[in-house]
Amino acid sequence: MDRDSAHLEHGNQKNQLTVTKDLINLHKRKGKFFGIAAIVMSGLFILGVFGFILKFSEGVDDPSEWGYYAALVSFLITAGQGALMVAIATRLVKAHWRRPISRAAEMFAVVGLYNLILLIPLLWVLPGLSDGRRSLWFFNELKNIPENMPQIQMLLSMIFLVLAGIGLLWISSLPDLAVIRDSEVNKKKKGLIGRLSGQWYGTSRQWFIQYHRLGMMGAFYFMMLITTHFLFSMDFSMTLVPGWIDALYPATHAHNSLQAGIAIVLIAMFVLRRFGGYGDYIKYEQFWGLGKLLFAASLLWFWFWFSSFIVFWYGAKPNEQGVLELLMVGPYLPVFLVAFTFNFLVPLFTMMWNPLRRSIWGPTVIAFSVLVGTVFDRIRIYVSSWSVAMQENKHLLTEIPSAIKPDVADILMWLGGISGAILIYLLATRIIPVVSIWEQKELLLYRIHKPFHRLEEVLVLGKKD
Repeated sequence: MDRDSAHLEHGNQKNQLTVTKDLINLHKRKGKFFGIAAIVMSGLFILGVFGFILKFSEGVDDPSEWGYYAALVSFLITAGQGALMVAIATRLVKAHWRRPISRAAEMFAVVGLYNLILLIPLLWVLPGLSDGRRSLWFFNELKNIPENMPQIQMLLSMIFLVLAGIGLLWISSLPDLAVIRDSEVNKKKKGLIGRLSGQWYGTSRQWFIQYHRLGMMGAFYFMMLITTHFLFSMDFSMTLVPGWIDALYPATHAHNSLQAGIAIVLIAMFVLRRFGGYGDYIKYEQFWGLGKLLFAASLLWFWFWFSSFIVFWYGAKPNEQGVLELLMVGPYLPVFLVAFTFNFLVPLFTMMWNPLRRSIWGPTVIAFSVLVGTVFDRIRIYVSSWSVAMQENKHLLTEIPSAIKPDVADILMWLGGISGAILIYLLATRIIPVVSIWEQKELLLYRIHKPFHRLEEVLVLGKKD
């Protein structure tokens, strides 16, 4: 080994030790913001539980009373489960800029457990096949199909999706958990960290297996994400509306998850940078990269919506006119306009402006806009769908009900539901480092500053393969 190579290797080892120590200290630090946020979210979550009890006491026989709860569960699945695709997709293309934010995206896997719990009451209040509702399961033709088949297949799909997400997070965090386990501060306090880290000691075989497991779990998660959105969108909205037939709608629902997932990761990045002390790791480059992905997803939002809308508009059959009246141009027109504005118009016209796009605040504000638009879009679809679930004619809307406004219980459930997801995420950061230690250390092996022509030096990044 020559002198330059030896010096470079020594420098990398020194930098890796510095990065490890710094990230462990940030992980163990309990700032004032964390305590305040946890207390506030806990209080709002308790209010949400009270709202759910209040709603449940009113009965479960009328599906229209549970439209806002269905919209809440749909929103949390859309944004929370879609966030993991930020880590999966960017790791697949071997992007170095994603390293500081991959773990922040993967941490939303714990929110999946919370979403699974919220889904269970919704399965109970969903009208069964014996109520005469439409279904893909040919209940009238095949008598051996259970009445609750939509609930069974949705529950199984959600369980597999959550398990895939938790598995991906655990595999990704194994090296970091082992570092914390072996650190001086935690030698006498292995406990949960010791059990989670297992027998990881960083051998070549373990690293080889980990890389391949990350790829396989990512592929399986993506497959289950599409399956879950297909089943949820069909059985919890489209089949409840008489005359609604749209082959593109499940794909639209899945795409909305990708858009909202990017948005919620952007907001998590901003909070970690501003209040978590990770400003040295989460920089402009990460906001710039995700901002471009969010812009592309927002353009696709319009494409998916318009591709479905134009079929109904030009088809103009009675059942298609009824669906348009219910979902877009009738009582929920104001809700649709808000969703259209915040999901498409705001990203379209703001991302064109370079000073806003090439900043940290800009993509964050636009991401918040997308999440607000997704909330209104889910309210538009699910509240309206559940309001007509019990109409007798299952092939044509005979009556367009007025827009249902949220009551006190609905508002409390929304506040508590979103706060509970945030609380679960915050608590998970106390166990698993929210910025991957091993990926930051690995990055040092692929970057070097070298002289280039008349410039003093430039940053050169290598690839693993």
